[in-house]
Order: sequence, then C-alpha cells, then structure tokens
Amino acid sequence: DQLARAPYVPGVASALDVNASSLGLHLAPGASVHLLPNIAGYVGADHVAMMLATGMATKKGVVLALDIGTNTEVCLANHGRLTSLSCASGPAFEGAHIKHGMRAAKGAIERLRLIGGRVEYQTIGGAPPVGLCGSGILDSLAQLYQAGVVSANGRMRKHPLVREDSKGGREFVLVSEAEQVEGRADITFTQKDVRELQLAKGAMRTGIDVLLKENGLAAEKIERVIIAGAFGTYIDVANAMAIGMLPQLPLDRFRQVGNAAGMGAKLALISRTQRAEAQDLARRVGYIELATVPEFTKTFTQAMYLG
Repeated sequence: DQLARAPYVPGVASALDVNASSLGLHLAPGASVHLLPNIAGYVGADHVAMMLATGMATKKGVVLALDIGTNTEVCLANHGRLTSLSCASGPAFEGAHIKHGMRAAKGAIERLRLIGGRVEYQTIGGAPPVGLCGSGILDSLAQLYQAGVVSANGRMRKHPLVREDSKGGREFVLVSEAEQVEGRADITFTQKDVRELQLAKGAMRTGIDVLLKENGLAAEKIERVIIAGAFGTYIDVANAMAIGMLPQLPLDRFRQVGNAAGMGAKLALISRTQRAEAQDLARRVGYIELATVPEFTKTFTQAMYLG
C-alpha cells in the first residue's frame, strides 16, 4: 500500500527466504526461494544484484555503475562510499513511445550513421528493416544532432530528408518506401521521438549529476563507468556521450557488462557468502530520493539539452 504513495517506502527491505511450493514453484521437495534485500522503494533487489556482480563494494577510486531500463538505477562508489538512486528514464530506449520503435528482434535497425546526407544502417540478422530498437534509436538522435538536423534544444530543423508528418510535425526519413520491401512504409524518426528521448536521457543524466554533486565530485573525476542492462550492452557509448546522456570521458573508461543483475542472482543462488555480502551492500548504500533534491527541476531541465 505505501509503495504507491510518497515517500514510497517498501513493505519489506530485508532479504527473504520463502518455501518455493507456497509460491507455486514445485522445483524440488523442500526447495526455497531467496529474495535479495531492497534498498528503497525504487532501488530494489535487482540493483543489489548488479552491485554484487560488479563488485562495487570493493572498487577503489571513483566508479559509476548504471543499470539502464525503464527505471535506471545508478550507483556511485567514491573511495568505498556507496550512494544510489533511481531515475525514471521511461521506456523510450526499449522502443516504446517511439513511432517506429520495436524490441531488439530480426529486422530492427541496431546501428545507424548519417554520412554525407545519406543514411547507412545495420539491422539485426541482416534482414530488411522494419523499425528501430534501442541502440538504433539512440544512434538516430545522436547522428541527427551531430549533423545539425536537430538543435541542442531538440528542435528538428529543415533538411532534404525532413518532411511534415500527418499531424503537422516534422520527421526525418531514415528508410524511404522506395528502399523498402514492397508494401512496407517509410521508417522515420519524428520530432515527438526526439522529445521522448530528451526526457529519457535527461532523467538519466540528472541522476548522474545529482550523485556527483552529493559526493562533491566533477564528472572528470570518474575513473570507470560500468554500464549494465540489455540496452546498455549494445549502445554506442560515443553516441551516448554526444547527446549528453553520459559524461564526456575517454572511451577506455567505459565497460559494458550485460545482464549484471542476472549474474548477481546466480551468485546469490550458489553462495551463502554472496547472500551475506548482498545484505551488507544493502545496509551500506546511501539512498537519494531524486524528486526531493532541492535543485531537481533545474538540473533536469538543463540535462534535457543535447550535447
């Protein structure tokens, strides 16, 4: 009940062991289910599992870890001090609310470049294009911004490949009907798509900036950035930096690690020592409720600008 109301306190924060059969999981006689601890209402066991798998508790120096999804959890390790928060990055990077967005399936555009006014792309499985998955969506915005088609405030400008859509807004033609398999319509990137991504990347960058400020650090002090999650595995980090989603740092400071939360769950499954470590992690982490930060609105507004 209280999870739906501010300040969004979870009903249970500690780890739980539950009889598997009571949950309808008839795996083996006497089998139990272990639930890792929560930190706060929207920083849950998946974040603890990610920190467990990436060894955040033992990191030396300044390390930033992001688990990118509809809610992006961010943790900053500052010489052993751990601080975490959650930012509502929304489903845009997963293809939702994007005109031609889709999940990462066969035919999804996963890589895109704008070269000399011409669009070059790569699809999953080398199939004819049918839409844009998360990495292709990010590439589209970054390439249009770097080419000057989209301004820093997110406005789509005039361009030979920009046209008016059926609702009077502007859209950029990525794949024209003439290039398509017969019967398939154009694949476009719209002004509304730009706005959706500004909100998503703005939320994520706000979370990073708030953690840095809380720790009295400038972005250039970050020694390593760990990017987890399905979307985070496939993004072009240079393009993410180009639109301002990630801080401008040397590329060799970034490490994309895939499904770290899943790996943390596996570690907890096979090791009681790792379960104890997870409990200790949850107790150690300092939590920030992003919406209550005094300068949240100002920081978020600034973070929505591209570049």
